[in-house]
Amino acid sequence: MENKRFKVLAMALWLSLFSSIDAYAQDLEIALDDALAMFYQRNLDLIAAQYNIDQAQAEAISAGAIPNPTLGVQIAEISSKPNMGAAASGCNHDPNASCGVAEIYSFSQLIEVAGKRGLRIESSGFATQAAESDFRDALRIFSNLVSDAYYDLLLMQKNRWLAAEIFQHYQQLTSANQLRLKSGDIAESDFLRVKMEATRAESELDNAQAAVEQAQAKLAMILRWPDNSLKFVAKEQWPTVKEIGQQQSKQQLIELALQKRPDLLADKQRAEQADKQLELARRLKYPDVTVNAGYARDPSNNALNSFFVGVNVPVPVFYQYQGESDKAAVALNQNRLAVEQTELNIRSEVVGALASWQSADKILKRFNEGLLDDAQAVRKSAELAYSKGATSVLDFIEAQRSYKNIMRDYYAAMINRTNAYYDLAKSLAVELNAPQVKP
Repeated sequence: MENKRFKVLAMALWLSLFSSIDAYAQDLEIALDDALAMFYQRNLDLIAAQYNIDQAQAEAISAGAIPNPTLGVQIAEISSKPNMGAAASGCNHDPNASCGVAEIYSFSQLIEVAGKRGLRIESSGFATQAAESDFRDALRIFSNLVSDAYYDLLLMQKNRWLAAEIFQHYQQLTSANQLRLKSGDIAESDFLRVKMEATRAESELDNAQAAVEQAQAKLAMILRWPDNSLKFVAKEQWPTVKEIGQQQSKQQLIELALQKRPDLLADKQRAEQADKQLELARRLKYPDVTVNAGYARDPSNNALNSFFVGVNVPVPVFYQYQGESDKAAVALNQNRLAVEQTELNIRSEVVGALASWQSADKILKRFNEGLLDDAQAVRKSAELAYSKGATSVLDFIEAQRSYKNIMRDYYAAMINRTNAYYDLAKSLAVELNAPQVKP
């Protein structure tokens, strides 16, 4: 009779477990590639605007523009009867006849010398390249940001599953212990201890559910809150670990990163731009030439119709653009320092990422090489011994807690190894999941 009642209780508990699983099934399962696609579909325009690619391209067009010519028209000697009896050839010399007003039509063109336009074009070209490198660096960073949030959600889901499994386990055990208590097989104190552990397990399940919802909100915020984002659940998938340099020496990885990192490339391109700006500032002391030409119809001249040409050149006597040269030199030094600082940061980041990967990889291997199996074997052994009265309730509870801690550490080790792999790829500028997007 008691066995029948136990089976009914166990069946009810399993049905409640399946109903809770079915509730979780209402969520929307997404893969990492789905999350990345959503992120870039909703954020590419924002990233492009942030790094001013369009503005840099527009400035490149302006930098290469040739100055427009200037056309001028002047009317002179305006009166009621201008130039009466003008002596200019081509005029009516009658004193009572007017030869008309003077008309002057001019054309002027600024001619830049000393290669200033070419330097502007080269400088703006480096500026555009730097903006595009910043864009690629943003893709590198944001891809890693999305993967971190994705696997943080997956870790919270794994912890929730573990908490649910332990809670259901304690519920079954509490129900079974009620029958054993009635039959006098266990002491009331042992029953209450297991019941308290069941209550604690239920609280941990509530905390685990809250952690999942917080991780969902974090991912939704990064994805800019797409529809049903608070129902997203991370699909349990793990990256196929490829050889991206894990087996190489630290110095080899550093050299690889220094060659590929877009943030360093952007700093170098800005330094090249500053160098061109310095050369341009130094050449400002060479004055540009303005060429003038035109046609004049002037009755006050000896010839009524005439042509003229001229040249205007500013003379740099009082100011030779030393201030512009000094400011450009300071900007160049600052950009060179930025390059050196970025190189130092890359070296530190690569070494740290490699160390994190090696540590995380070793820790997970220990779990897979027997630690996880040992924890499960100890748990089963303790449960069997407790069911037969061969061990105390305290030993049983301690075995359950050890199993729970080992499983949490195992899930954390899996996520840490995955994050370390992505962090290493980010430090080396190796694209694992980033979509092929042109800036």
